[in-house]
Amino acid sequence: MQLSFNKKIVIILLSSFLFGQSESPTRYSLKASSYDTSLYNGLKSNVIAEIKLMGDSLTWFGTGQGLALHNGNQVFSFLSTEDSLVNQQTTELLPLGGIPAIAVKGDTLAVSFSGDNGSIQVGHGLVISYNAQDTSGISWNYFEQPVDLEVDTLKPFGEGFYRCLPVTVPEANVTYDSYISGQYLWIASWAGGLRRYNMEEGNWENVPLPMDNQDSLSLCNGFDESDAFGRPVLSNYYLNPRDPADGGNHNHKAFSVLAYGDTVWAGTANGINKGIIIDEWVQLDDGNQQLLNCIEWEHYSYESHNLSGNFVVGIAKQEWQGKTTIWAATMNADNPNETRGLSYTRDDGLTWDTALLGERIYNIFSKDSLILASSQSGLWKSYDGENWAKFAPAVDTTFMVQSQILTDIVYTSVLDTRQENPSLWIGTGNGAALSSDLQGSSWSIFQTDYDAAEFYAYPNPFSPLNHNQLNGEGYVRFHTGEIINTIIELNIYNFAMEKVYEKNFNLNSYNGALKWNGKDLNGNLVDNGVYFVKLKYSPSLNSSPIDFWDKLIVVK
Repeated sequence: MQLSFNKKIVIILLSSFLFGQSESPTRYSLKASSYDTSLYNGLKSNVIAEIKLMGDSLTWFGTGQGLALHNGNQVFSFLSTEDSLVNQQTTELLPLGGIPAIAVKGDTLAVSFSGDNGSIQVGHGLVISYNAQDTSGISWNYFEQPVDLEVDTLKPFGEGFYRCLPVTVPEANVTYDSYISGQYLWIASWAGGLRRYNMEEGNWENVPLPMDNQDSLSLCNGFDESDAFGRPVLSNYYLNPRDPADGGNHNHKAFSVLAYGDTVWAGTANGINKGIIIDEWVQLDDGNQQLLNCIEWEHYSYESHNLSGNFVVGIAKQEWQGKTTIWAATMNADNPNETRGLSYTRDDGLTWDTALLGERIYNIFSKDSLILASSQSGLWKSYDGENWAKFAPAVDTTFMVQSQILTDIVYTSVLDTRQENPSLWIGTGNGAALSSDLQGSSWSIFQTDYDAAEFYAYPNPFSPLNHNQLNGEGYVRFHTGEIINTIIELNIYNFAMEKVYEKNFNLNSYNGALKWNGKDLNGNLVDNGVYFVKLKYSPSLNSSPIDFWDKLIVVK
């Protein structure tokens, strides 16, 4: 059945480009055989949507072109296969696609993949490895994107069965978030809803969420109806991820998930859901005992519970001084009075407060008293949830290193406390960056590098209104090979070879990328057209400065 869905799906754009080094010690070595068959040296994409830590040195990146890792010294990307993978097969190569979600627990790593069919996002399935720190070569179990059969109109959960609309296709069924707790891998898959995989028993199950008009849902009782076979059915309930205009529920479109102990939180297109997992033996009236395995849900939404907005794209837990705070990245959905920002509760959902109103938040990370909020305008930090400060964009200040994150947007961040001195990772649409301190004063930057020895401009074609937006301006970057001298001369000419811009970069004092903002000498954006870029520098010790040329297309 073809499903109709709300078009407010948040799609993290996945693209590419450059690579760098870190000062962390190497503790994870890769055998040559593993490197040759499944790994690529460096990043294949500059879009870093997820960062997760594992063990004492591994850092995993979910990028726009697959999975990558930093092994404590350098970056490797995992190779993908264009061949179709069979459900539950073991593989060394990964599916093609960008990665919106990574879940880590011990040696277990779960990674989801997505793409598009030209008009809509498509789930490309996921992989699980139970030996993700194996230096001799990681083996993956591949799972097709979980879907339902046409006949799956009645499914079991808790103490009975519930009616549902089968989601039979991977279109709009994308796993945007995942979490591992106990024996379960929880996934939030938009049209596919909330599901969990029992890693011990090897089976998937759909997890029903409250309907839009329900403040709560018990999956432990209320199964008061019976079907034709006498099976107990949940009364007045129908799981349907269509839009409300088509009889569906926004709250059945799951976008984020967090699980721990006996608690699971699910963010949807209609608010936040807190579930208490019941897993205990109960005494029956006839004296026998029965295992009760079910969930009691509470549903929180914008107007009723003071969320900033009903579209919940991220959830995180903070533990500090014996108290738990649940943080949610909440966006405006259907109500015009909703707004972007953070919503949080310090009393397990009883009351909610908001922060950073107006900011488009992508992810939240917390460690002790510290909260990090990755947003469209940059990375924010707070120690109390009320007073916030924003990091300056990442620039590598190492002498003669022309490296910089050319975007305000930060998709994700992680505080790494595995070494004596804590460090900070950020993932952006222009690469990953690692600061050796929490102030962001010393960055190493990791970006794609297509040809280390060549001079070229990128992106090309270049739009100053759309590409590399930083502090209100867009930039084209100039990639060079090795530079020996410290004075770099930049000249840009139009198609008639009239000079429209010039600048000298003095590397004794200049830090950051060699770049141009698309403006002429009068500060006006140049017209659309073809431009010629000349960069003059010395590429070797025995060479005088040489003119390097490239053709650049400007399209606003």
